[in-house]
Amino acid sequence: EVQLVESGGGSVQAGGSLRLSCAASGFSFANYAIGWFRQAPGKERERVACISEYDRGTYYADSVKGRFTVSSDNAKNTVFLQMNSLKPEDTAVYYCAARRPYYYGTDYAEKNYDYWGQGTQVTVSS
Repeated sequence: EVQLVESGGGSVQAGGSLRLSCAASGFSFANYAIGWFRQAPGKERERVACISEYDRGTYYADSVKGRFTVSSDNAKNTVFLQMNSLKPEDTAVYYCAARRPYYYGTDYAEKNYDYWGQGTQVTVSS
């Protein structure tokens, strides 16, 4: 059974840091594209960062570029999202997602991910 489990969320003051983890079971992250998404109350879910299955290159939304870093530990089958210099507008439920390699081409839209975690809440206070 494929499963993604996020952890590491919590409450932090503006300017602080958190590291989210996403542990996978039932498949190996090594060849999959991995995405981190977030959804704030009353807003649509947005892509924050992803790792491409083609060259393991990384992508970041403009709103988090320079502050967030996505990485993976293949030995632990875990993906991380290091979040620094957090802002109140980063408050959201954060989800990790994975998709079958090379199946959707280079379209990393939300609809093109096959597996999703349950989400973890991040709250940043001013």
